[in-house]
Amino acid sequence: MRLPVHSLLRARRFYDWLLPDIGRRGVCSEAMRLVQFHRRGKEGVANTRVGVEQQEGGGVVDLNAFDPSLPSTMRGFLETGERGMETARRAVASGQCVVPRADLTLLAPITAPDKVVCVGMNYRDHCLEQRAPVPTEPIIFSKFPSAIVGPYDNVTHPAESQEVDWEVELAFVIGRTGKHIKEDDALAHVAGFTVANDISARDWQMKRNGKQWLLGKTFDTFCPLGPALVTTATLSDPHNLGIRCRVNSSVVQDSNTNQMIFKTQALVAWVSQFVTLFPGDVFLTGTPPGVGVFRKPPVFLKKGDVVECEIDEIGLIRNTVV
Repeated sequence: MRLPVHSLLRARRFYDWLLPDIGRRGVCSEAMRLVQFHRRGKEGVANTRVGVEQQEGGGVVDLNAFDPSLPSTMRGFLETGERGMETARRAVASGQCVVPRADLTLLAPITAPDKVVCVGMNYRDHCLEQRAPVPTEPIIFSKFPSAIVGPYDNVTHPAESQEVDWEVELAFVIGRTGKHIKEDDALAHVAGFTVANDISARDWQMKRNGKQWLLGKTFDTFCPLGPALVTTATLSDPHNLGIRCRVNSSVVQDSNTNQMIFKTQALVAWVSQFVTLFPGDVFLTGTPPGVGVFRKPPVFLKKGDVVECEIDEIGLIRNTVV
């Protein structure tokens, strides 16, 4: 049956409107949970692999088995741009190369990024907790990439600190190179979102080293990430998700990402004024109230504690302090 010309014109106008919007939603308009992993007991297979999690906690489509020409790290995969995403779509549709969950170990969804960008004081309810003014510009600091560990790896309690604290955070990963990015175009540079724990040595952050934040934030293992890099199209709204942290099963933080002062688009635009953003760059977007240092009396992590950070629609990471 042939559609009337006026119906075709209406459809054309609809898709002309829709396609630019899809571009603003993110690098990948598909709903995917991208992961890095190791296969267990697989002789002759490259150690690190990139895959698509079929569902949270489910099997993983091994993209490197489906197409051995793909890079075997998430950073390399993101650098391939649309070619990598198209391969991922074909691999998922094929139903092939699925690795059962029992045969793999999840890694952080991104490792060895060019940079880890962190945002301080970015939740309104966290500012109220400290009786601090709401910032008028993003407060930016960083961690070294060597702080990154996987979603279920141990966190090392350094002998140099007596005040190790938790901070659940929404993180996002850059998927496309850019400088001086406009807010309207910012999501087109975002590959997806994940869960982070911005572990912090408060004595080094607030009392030592001239009260510069870097050293207190970047001890080895102080940046657990995971469990997956969840594309924007997978989420109902990244800025309206429940976010919480538990220590030894007790809830210590419970808020919503709608409390963020500077959203993803604003952060990408702000930081890209100063530095070029590259595929794989990680942004930690701030923490809600409930951190240990502002409790009365303060509470800090000790060896043996189990910290769970969870964000709705993204997943949960669980790390033991050793």
